[in-house]
Amino acid sequence: MKMIAGTIIVIVLIALFLALRPRTARAELLKQGEVAPPFSTQMVEGDQVSTISLADLRGHKVVLYFYPKDDTPGCTKEACTFRDGFSRFRAAGLVVLGCSIDSADSHKAFIKKYSIPFPLLLDPDKTIAKEYGAANGIPILGLDRRITYVIDENGMIEKVYPKVDPSAHSAEILADLKVPENPAPTAAPAADPSPARDPRH
Repeated sequence: MKMIAGTIIVIVLIALFLALRPRTARAELLKQGEVAPPFSTQMVEGDQVSTISLADLRGHKVVLYFYPKDDTPGCTKEACTFRDGFSRFRAAGLVVLGCSIDSADSHKAFIKKYSIPFPLLLDPDKTIAKEYGAANGIPILGLDRRITYVIDENGMIEKVYPKVDPSAHSAEILADLKVPENPAPTAAPAADPSPARDPRH
């Protein structure tokens, strides 16, 4: 009986803590036609860490997707669908970037385990996520929301995906952007990042 009473007290205390603790206001999602907020951060590509900014990618269409955590079931499924469709994204000249609050070591392990061919951005303090309305999607854990933006060649928000099915999202984007099954490779413009840092490779 004492054990049951103790359990009830613990549950009540946790509920009170969650109800009364300060809450960080969730930013609004960006809308189609708005300017994509600039960002500069580090990215993990393979086992390498280098810097990247949205300005580096001007002239490319960018698929920027936010996800809660490396190596969890939904996030793994989503990353693997982007991986499996990556040749189509790359051939169409599209840059794919994943973003979460995970560490560089976590990203490296995730990339290696599932052979992820595109970069994962570092955003430990949620600077990018806050700008894009993706922060605190799971408030108790402080993890990002699962949302995706397509940013056009001029740095404008072209499409917003506020609800994502991890198993079908990559195919959904390819269909919406009318990327053919076997697109002809897009020639890289002269202003591309250097080959070692080009996020499409």
